[in-house]
Amino acid sequence: MTRKNITSGSDWEPKIGYSRAVRIGNQIAVSGTTCPGATLEEQTRGALRTIAASLSEAGASLSDVIRTRMYLTDISQWEQAALAHGEIFGEIRPASTMVEVNALIDAELLIEIEADAVVTE
Repeated sequence: MTRKNITSGSDWEPKIGYSRAVRIGNQIAVSGTTCPGATLEEQTRGALRTIAASLSEAGASLSDVIRTRMYLTDISQWEQAALAHGEIFGEIRPASTMVEVNALIDAELLIEIEADAVVTE
């Protein structure tokens, strides 16, 4: 099977040794993704747009997502993230986990999202 690394172009990728996403065969794993924004809802939508773009580059789409993991710095705001996730994934309805974490890499970031996809066609 061929491995395809998807890059975001970040200077950190080669320094840390990671990729935005990796596709091997029909499976794609998307790294933890963040997006700046004023609200948790904006950050959630932005991160999911970035995930969608990474999936597209890997030859997939949001409809191929089977699992998401959402890491929030304030679980009391979970509904903002959940509703944005629900609007974007609609009937796709991947398995999903939402947990509170103490902090993310930048104090202004409120959520980080990972996704796994399987291309079935």
